[in-house]
Amino acid sequence: MQAALAEAGKALEAGEVPVGAVVVLDGEVIGAGFNQPISAADPTAHAEVVALRAAAQALGNYRLTGATMYVTVEPCLMCVGAMVHARIALVVYGAAEPKSGAIQSMTNAHELPGLNHRMSTIGGVLAEESRALLQGFFQSRRSSARSGDPE
Repeated sequence: MQAALAEAGKALEAGEVPVGAVVVLDGEVIGAGFNQPISAADPTAHAEVVALRAAAQALGNYRLTGATMYVTVEPCLMCVGAMVHARIALVVYGAAEPKSGAIQSMTNAHELPGLNHRMSTIGGVLAEESRALLQGFFQSRRSSARSGDPE
C-alpha cells in the first residue's frame, strides 16, 4: 500500500485527484499507476486502469490471475469491472469512497451474480493516509476557488 500511496503523490504533483494503485504478483510490483484523466484527456485513466494496463503489458497477457491490486481509494464501478475482466484475485484499498465506491459504499459490484470471476477484498488499509491526501487536495482546491486563484 505504501507503493500505491507513492503513486497517489505523483497524481497530486500532476494536479490530479491523488489516487494511486499498484498490481502485485508473486511479491513483485508488475504495474503501477496514478489518476490521470485530466492530463491524458482520458476518462478511463483512473489509477487502477493505468496500473492494470501496465501490468498486462509487463506480463504480455490481459489476464492477471492471482494478482493483488492495492489502491488508495475504494474503486469505482468501472475499475471494479476492469479488475474482474483482468481476473484480479484480491483488491486491497485504503479509504472508502461513499459517493462512488463500488466495493462496499455504493454497491458490491464484485459480488454481482452474473460475473464469471470473484475477487476478495480488504478495505481500510492505510485509510487515514489515503483520506488525508484526498482531503488536502480538495481543501486546497476549495481555498483556491474562494480566493479567486485560477487553477
